[in-house]
Amino acid sequence: MRLMIVGSLNGQISTAGKIAIGRGAKVTHCEDIEQAMGALRAGRGADLMMVDVKQNISALMGFLEAERFVIPVIACGIDNDAAAAVRAIKAGAKEYIPLPPDAALIAAVLQAITEESSAMIAGDPSMKAVLQIADRIAPSEASVLITGESGTGKEVMSRYIHQKSKRANGPFISLNCAAIPESLLESELFGHEKGSFTGAVARRIGKFEEANGGTLLLDEITEMHPSLQAKLLRAIQERVIDRVGGTAPVKIDIRLVATSNRDMEAAVRAGQFREDLYFRLNVVNLELPSLAERPADILPLAKMFAAKYSEQNGIDTKEISEAAAEKLRAHRWPGNVRELENTMHRAILVSMEALIEPGAIMLGGQKAALAAQAAQNINTAQAAQNINTVQAAQGAGGSAEKTAVGQNAATSTMVGRTVADVERDLILNTLEHCLGNRTHAANILGISIRTLRNKIKEYSEAGLPVPESGA
Repeated sequence: MRLMIVGSLNGQISTAGKIAIGRGAKVTHCEDIEQAMGALRAGRGADLMMVDVKQNISALMGFLEAERFVIPVIACGIDNDAAAAVRAIKAGAKEYIPLPPDAALIAAVLQAITEESSAMIAGDPSMKAVLQIADRIAPSEASVLITGESGTGKEVMSRYIHQKSKRANGPFISLNCAAIPESLLESELFGHEKGSFTGAVARRIGKFEEANGGTLLLDEITEMHPSLQAKLLRAIQERVIDRVGGTAPVKIDIRLVATSNRDMEAAVRAGQFREDLYFRLNVVNLELPSLAERPADILPLAKMFAAKYSEQNGIDTKEISEAAAEKLRAHRWPGNVRELENTMHRAILVSMEALIEPGAIMLGGQKAALAAQAAQNINTAQAAQNINTVQAAQGAGGSAEKTAVGQNAATSTMVGRTVADVERDLILNTLEHCLGNRTHAANILGISIRTLRNKIKEYSEAGLPVPESGA
């Protein structure tokens, strides 16, 4: 893991860096935001940034977004300054930690924010077979093509291969080809020179150069435009790249892993993917089974996610009741491991029993079920009214498990209220239930923390009382 520390904090932050190094992180220190951005552009990337709260974190977040650096930011400060912490979180920092640093806290933050574990759960025979192949080919330099449905764990498998390879001490760099606009993807891959196009404010090292000596993951590679596929093919064959606007080729030394959730042979036949590139990538193909095809892994994965999110949310880890386990085993899991992870995260947040109960396992129609559970926890008739109105207004159709109280409340409050009104009441009531904890509220509501913060800002500017932040 690569950690970038920004600021001085009277030497305290260097102590945090030493702790991080002791936990296996590679640490870069920059004096200020300008130096940090220069390091990122030069290819000295980071998986996590720890930034002095006295730095202009809002400006930093703007720079990162404008130049498409997706890096979580942690704010830290010497004094227990609640106002500074709130400002940092509002600016976009994921967490705030006080200094002098606590070794256990920093270790927990590194694990929670970066989530770089390459541990694989593969107890089911179908997954064991894939893992055996991965173990055999990991030490080689062969390109690997990982295919499978969305949510099956293709990136996790990529990291596993990297950690088992001879390049494990080098960087692991990933790029989601579907998340970058076509006009910018070439620059992201190969980098650019200053002034080579509008917005190229400085030389920028691309992902190929940043991954030098390590592994480059190209996620959802079938989303790449055919014109760029030709340049990618040359880079793989010749082991050289050309920066956009550059005048000389740049040698690269990477191991390439690509993933796709599509039928690549069908994409080749349809002319959407170059056949020669497909064969160049497909030296080894690992096809990950869907979660439904590996039933023996469902409970072990569920227990792992339950433990992970219990620790992350400061909740005592709970066992899964037999009835809840049966519910997990019986589900089809169209969203695969990602769906299971989200399901267990919600279960940890809403479970009210000594063991995780079946009612906390919300499957299918999740928004409706989640809203109903939030209403039960808030335990007010008004909340039940708002939730069921939102269900009706959004066309969710409601859950088969609606209570009679919820049905009557929906009928009595449908007329004369806007969707915005009931959404506002649902958000504010859930925030109050969570004692102002934005992270917990966002998870219960099934929305992103950014969306929740935007709504809170909107309500505050309108003069509405908003519960004070608890996280």
